[in-house]
Amino acid sequence: MPKPVRPALAALVFALSLVAARQSGAQALERLFYYVDRQDSYESLVKNIDQITILGPQVYTVDSLGIVFGELDSRVLALAKAHRVKVMPLVVNEAFNQPALRKLLADTAARSRATRSLVQLCQQNGYWGIQFDIENVNIQDRDLLTAWYRETASALHRGGFTLSIAVVHRTEDNAGPTAYHRFLQDSWRVGYDLAALAQAGDFISLMTYSENTRRTPPGPVASLQWMRENIDYFLKYVPREKLSLGIPTYGDHWFAREDRTIPERARSWSETVGWTWGSSIAERHGAAMQWDSVAGVPYAYFSNGGVYEWVFLENARSFREKMSLARSYRLRGFSVWVLGPEDPAIWDILKAEPRP
Repeated sequence: MPKPVRPALAALVFALSLVAARQSGAQALERLFYYVDRQDSYESLVKNIDQITILGPQVYTVDSLGIVFGELDSRVLALAKAHRVKVMPLVVNEAFNQPALRKLLADTAARSRATRSLVQLCQQNGYWGIQFDIENVNIQDRDLLTAWYRETASALHRGGFTLSIAVVHRTEDNAGPTAYHRFLQDSWRVGYDLAALAQAGDFISLMTYSENTRRTPPGPVASLQWMRENIDYFLKYVPREKLSLGIPTYGDHWFAREDRTIPERARSWSETVGWTWGSSIAERHGAAMQWDSVAGVPYAYFSNGGVYEWVFLENARSFREKMSLARSYRLRGFSVWVLGPEDPAIWDILKAEPRP
């Protein structure tokens, strides 16, 4: 395992990087931050609104009939307008339910109903645009999703609004080595026609996070090499000026959990944690946070009653590494999931960066 990073040395490297960023005349990256209706997300927004280019509140849902429902906190909209931050709410398919989504996509009347609602929401609230967060797309519905996206893009563009889409990560054309990869392929990856979506809309937010989840063994939320592989794949189909790199602010804590629904009655599990809470979990078990120089993330592991647990986190250092990755590829910018659990020090990095 990599050796722990000395705190004094890490602080020196961090400070020097901020100075270098100020002096480098670096490319300005578009900064999209996602927002959820939660106290920590709201507090972070209020404190850091001036460091955000686009706000993406996850507030609208579309059902199988094309009915769009939800609302944005009026305080959030007023704050964004006062600070001249563009607002691009997300529309999510209900519960990411695949049968309901298939029904919606196959029904042209339902698609039209949803599109009309999205245009009206932009007109009524002064939104900059809408982002599709349509997930668990069956491989057979690829063309239907593209058709609906084109219809919505045309309608929004006629009204002077923008449209983007968040797309699940993918690194190759083939499924991969295991049945888990097959599951990702048929319901989470291939349903997106990247070239067609890039042509129809204004940009794509690449969800370069959830590399490892509760379904997998412990590992980073987003390792640097895996992110590079995703970018390389997407750039085969998407112009770099239309690609926004997903950056996570959250981490995961892996542990053993009782589960009475299976014969073994226990299983490995993970839960989402922020930087402050995740690092505190390690600290209270006497585990020092270490730096994985290959993955580019902080992590720790420790024994809890003789059973090992892991935390893989994101902090200011890993945020800076990922932001540098977006710049090295000359991408449009980055899309951060999500306001609230971040290491507060990321805002010092952003303050030192050129604004778009």
